[in-house]
Amino acid sequence: MNPRLIWFVAGSAAGVYASVKARRAAYRMSMPGLIDQAAALGTGVRAFADEVRDGMTTAEHRFARELAADDPHPEPLGPTTTIAPLDAAPLDDAASDLPDERDHP
Repeated sequence: MNPRLIWFVAGSAAGVYASVKARRAAYRMSMPGLIDQAAALGTGVRAFADEVRDGMTTAEHRFARELAADDPHPEPLGPTTTIAPLDAAPLDDAASDLPDERDHP
């Protein structure tokens, strides 16, 4: 083959590659390109948050199973058993916090 033909093909390929890269860079710096990049970033953040949430749920279930396995006499949760939040006030204290209806007209 002719060396000039090889250099012509190599130069043409390099020119096409450089023009494609330049066109992509120009698009990324334009307003629609920046909007697309921001949307892709938002999608990535949402996907990451979903993965973290799934991992936390899995870890919580695993932890609850391990706690249940360590308890030799587990108390089943039934309709009469309720679990109050840790920061909830006892029922007798909660009633004293309510305003008396007789004080207001």
